[in-house]
Amino acid sequence: MPTAERDTPVDKEDLDHLASEYDEERPSRRLSRRWDRAMTLWCFVVAAFVLWQVFFPLRQGNQYYLIVFLGVTLPLAFLLYRGRARRRTDTRDDPGPVDWLLALAALVVGLYPVLPLPEWSAGGGGFSSFLDRQGALEPLDVAAGLVLLLLVLEATRRTTGWVLPIVCVAFLAYAYYGGFLPIDWVISHRGEDIDQIVNALYNEASGFFGVPLDVAASYIVLFTIYGAVLDRMGAGRFFVEFSFSLFRKSGTAPGRTVATSGFLLGTVSGSGTATAVTLGSFAWPILKRAGYPREAAGGMLAASGIGAILSPPTLGAAAFIIAEYLGVSYLQVLGWALVPTLLYYLGIFLAVEIDARRFGARRVDVDVNSPWALLGRFGYHFVSLGVIIVFLALDVPPFKAVVYATAVAAFFGLLEAVLSRRRFAGGIEEDQATAETLPLGDSVRDYAARLYVALATGIRAAVPVIAVCAAAGVITSTIAKTGLGQVLSDLLVDAADALAPNHATLVVLSALFSAVAIIVLGLAVPVTASFILSWIVIGPALISLGADGPEVAMFIFYYAVLSEVSPPTALAAVASAAITGGKVIATMWQACKYTLPAFLAPMAFIMTDNGAALLGRGPFVDVVWTTLVVACAVAALAVATSGWMFGPTRRLERLLCIPAALLLLYLVPVSIAVGLALLAAAVVVHVLGRRGSRPTPTATPITQE
Repeated sequence: MPTAERDTPVDKEDLDHLASEYDEERPSRRLSRRWDRAMTLWCFVVAAFVLWQVFFPLRQGNQYYLIVFLGVTLPLAFLLYRGRARRRTDTRDDPGPVDWLLALAALVVGLYPVLPLPEWSAGGGGFSSFLDRQGALEPLDVAAGLVLLLLVLEATRRTTGWVLPIVCVAFLAYAYYGGFLPIDWVISHRGEDIDQIVNALYNEASGFFGVPLDVAASYIVLFTIYGAVLDRMGAGRFFVEFSFSLFRKSGTAPGRTVATSGFLLGTVSGSGTATAVTLGSFAWPILKRAGYPREAAGGMLAASGIGAILSPPTLGAAAFIIAEYLGVSYLQVLGWALVPTLLYYLGIFLAVEIDARRFGARRVDVDVNSPWALLGRFGYHFVSLGVIIVFLALDVPPFKAVVYATAVAAFFGLLEAVLSRRRFAGGIEEDQATAETLPLGDSVRDYAARLYVALATGIRAAVPVIAVCAAAGVITSTIAKTGLGQVLSDLLVDAADALAPNHATLVVLSALFSAVAIIVLGLAVPVTASFILSWIVIGPALISLGADGPEVAMFIFYYAVLSEVSPPTALAAVASAAITGGKVIATMWQACKYTLPAFLAPMAFIMTDNGAALLGRGPFVDVVWTTLVVACAVAALAVATSGWMFGPTRRLERLLCIPAALLLLYLVPVSIAVGLALLAAAVVVHVLGRRGSRPTPTATPITQE
């Protein structure tokens, strides 16, 4: 690890707590040692069950597995997350009697459909009998389903806040009271009674046990386990040092390192906030020494961290849902994400380069080895990432590919433990220099303990996503039963049509309205829920206007992700401000500045037919030229937002860059030509202006707090 001193030392436990606190609206508990061990054991058993299911699936079928999975993971939400914010006067943070009662209830009603109750009981007979009662549930079935519904909503409230449960309640109310709406209202329907609602949620292969939970149980949880194992084997810290080594001779090294580390760490965590926190703990002391203001550094950390959700091969949870909804392989989704991810980081790198000059960033000498030395010693951390890609290319299902990759990461961790005999096996040079040499048996036991904790950590990290996916089933089931999705989709198109004089303008306005709607929705609910809702409501509207499913899905996915850095609820920026000590709102706006090109680039996916090439769909030549054009648009936006080209820009250059960028995003020959002309004019005006003026400083020194 770089040897810079931090303002305050941040250990692994503090990092985990800070990430959990800001990754969701409600922080997770900080358990006592006894209860933490108990929860770790529970999570480890669940992880073992999930891994076993990959190769030896339950013979009763997938729905049976989903019922068991939800039954054993939902209780964790009540034991790991608080029911209310912790007060300063609280002396303990362990689960109380109410939490244990709710956890027990979740375990019972979650597993109720598969419990071998006696045939004579009202609602007994086991799983087969439960399925046979579909559409005609017994009173006990309905009661258990209602209790599970309440517990899912409470688990979602604890892990992600009030908004998503309130949305679910609104949809339930619509399902029940829809028959009471005036018949001439476009959203009216025949209405559903309680038994029908519970049957759809609890008994059918939708509702709680629909696609979202299926994706969480079959893909997301396995990738979180993989990320946790890779991190515990030392990959995360290696990625940071490797990034420092790449740019150690450059004056803009700190900023470049943050962007590169964000991309590499994203392959481990898949969480924007967690990546920003981990990155900040290492990079902030270096950024401070280089002369970056606290808010600018925090914005850079947040923007780079959010890129974790966009970084192959472990994209955010919504990427797996895209594969399920569109019926394509996960490898195809990774292919679609490649160019947009490169464009996202291009925008960040340009902003980094500009800010390094605008702030007068100082060169910081960091004591790290060369990239080749690090690769030779710790490059094995990249092997498991390659395993995923290779197995996906060989048509191995992603849930098996990631398990193989996890095994590879664990194997290299064992080799490191055996060969180095250091307590921090898999770490980086500072750890290796200070860690004591252990006997072989102790080193192996230390490795086994880290692997045990890593498997449990993977399950713990997935609990909020599991709760969200179960709650999302309430919304998807209601929309399917009532047809509300198509109604809302038609309303969106009609609103845009009222303002559009032609079809091209209609598409642009619909895309703009959709982007705003997705971002606003994402301010209130997590990325996964935001994508699911937007796909159901907004997806059909955009497809009806001629866009293809992949372009629409990736458009929605990117705007759902970018809502994570949108004020006033940009949690990644809040967490980064906690690391740097900067002002929260100012940090949010800095994060927006870094990501503004990414906010506009997805518009190119759906405004014209050529946008498909940005997802790698089409001839190679089309992919290249569309990528270059949008890269020019990203560069123009970076100049407009940062006020720097080859030096400080004047208002005229910035005003020319804004329409240039917007026109370049509309991928048709005329708009591209005009956009390039405006961008060229901005460059010419800037160069002539610099030649005609007196020499100006190439950087504006900043005052360090």
